[in-house]
This record gives sequence, C-alpha cells and structure tokens, in this order.
Amino acid sequence: MISVVGHTAIDHISRVPDLPKKNGSTSITDRKIYFGGGAANIAAGIATLGSACTLVSAVGGDFAGGEYDRAMQKLGIEQQFFVVPEAHTPTAFMFTDRAGDQITFFEWGASEAFTRSEAPALDFVHMATADPSFNRQVAEKSRFASFDPGQDLHLYPPEDLAAIIAHIDILFANQHEAAMMAQMLDTTREEIAARVPLTIFTCSGEGSSLFIKGEETKIPAVPVPLVDPTGAGDAYRAGFLSAFDRGYDPLTCCRVGTVTASFVVEKAGCQTNLPDWERMAARYREHFGVLQGA
Repeated sequence: MISVVGHTAIDHISRVPDLPKKNGSTSITDRKIYFGGGAANIAAGIATLGSACTLVSAVGGDFAGGEYDRAMQKLGIEQQFFVVPEAHTPTAFMFTDRAGDQITFFEWGASEAFTRSEAPALDFVHMATADPSFNRQVAEKSRFASFDPGQDLHLYPPEDLAAIIAHIDILFANQHEAAMMAQMLDTTREEIAARVPLTIFTCSGEGSSLFIKGEETKIPAVPVPLVDPTGAGDAYRAGFLSAFDRGYDPLTCCRVGTVTASFVVEKAGCQTNLPDWERMAARYREHFGVLQGA
C-alpha cells in the first residue's frame, strides 16, 4: 500500500497567449475545470497503474458525494480525509501560455486542516504539497518516505525543509524547485541530492536526472505532442512509485515515471489521460525496450 499525503483540489486550467507582466492583463482563450491537487493526482496515477493507494488529504463540505468523490471511489483510492464542512475543497487557478510556461494561484481552503492536525505514522508514504509542519511530522514518523515540495515550497521554513530532507528516502523536484531549495538551504542541488539515498530532478522536455550516492544518470524525455504540461510531474511520481512498489530498480522506475508523464501532457487535465500498467508498458517498450515482468 502506497500512502500519499497532500492536497486534493479542483483545477481551473486556462490557456493564454502570454503570461502578463505585473499590473498587466491578457486574454483567456480557453478555460476548463478538472480534478486535481498534487497528492490526489499522484494517488489517481498510482491507482490507475494498478497499485493500492491511500490518500491522506483534506476536503471541504462540497466534496462528499460529488463527481470527484465518485471518481476516486471508482479508482479504489482509500480516502483518509480531514473534512472541513464550512470550507471549500482546495482550488487551483492555472494559466499556461503558448510556450508552455505556467503560473498558478492556489486557494488552500480545507487544507488549512493540515496545520492543526496530528500526522499519522505510515509504512510507505509520498509527501506531496501540503503544510510544512505536517509533512515534517510524516517524515519523522514514517518507515519509508518520499517527498516533493511542489508549489508550496515557498511556505517552508528552512529548518522544516532541512529536517524533512534528513528523514526521507527519495526526493523529487523539478529544476525550479531544486534551485529554490538550494537557495533556501544555502547549498547546491548536488549537495542536497547527496543527503538523500535517491534523488530525482525533472527538467520538463529535457528529461530527468537520477542521483544515487552522488552519481548522476540522465533519463531522456519521451517525445510526444505537448497539449498541456499540467500534472506531468505528478504523473512521473506516480509512475516511479508504482514501479518502485513492484520492486523495479531506480533507473527503471525513472523510465516508468517518464513514460507515465508522457501520457498526461498529451491532453489537458492532470488525470484525464493517465495510463494503466499495460498501456504504459507498451509505450515503455517503444522507447526503452521490454519492461521485465510487465
């Protein structure tokens, strides 16, 4: 069982010609609403790939019995939720320009419950975006933990970030988050990677890098038509963790993550085009060879 801690959210995804500068404006050319939230995206990816998953999250009084709730239950995701009846389920407003660059505004809503809740002790857990102090508790209590700071990184006091890194087994971050963590901790991304048994830095279309004991291995991206980059990192984590749970080596896990992410960027929405294991394995074979045991 893989547990995932963090946000469940409703995503409002808009397309714009260009991201405006401060005090500027732009036109929205397309807007749609999707299921989202970093942790929920990862949980949905894990469940679609066929692994058992528990989602530790927070939702508002608007969630129970709704379309998103029913979709999760259909996937078989076990819900371990803090429910805040008077609050909204967290909501993200994302704007993506023609170049694929993106800016996000996030309403925490019910996720404020993390700030006043006791974290569970978990066996195998991934911490996605959530409250820093809650994630620190999770890291310190759990047997095996992975972590990605996501778009909440700016909320982390350096001491909480350092403590989490000291207690985790796997670190995920994109190139922007890696640079920001290095700045916050007054160090380099390579030194951060050296503190963790396994570190994966993703670099959008340039692929990803796996660090094991300071040794870096690069994994190329799978070339596909880019429709929307939203959720690619979450899909990568879902693929990696699902493969890791099945006993694959770290490099193969990175390749599975890469292939899983390639499906998500082909359509708008973080959970719209998640592959099952067989579909993922077929594309894996095209780019990396036969996936043993698949």
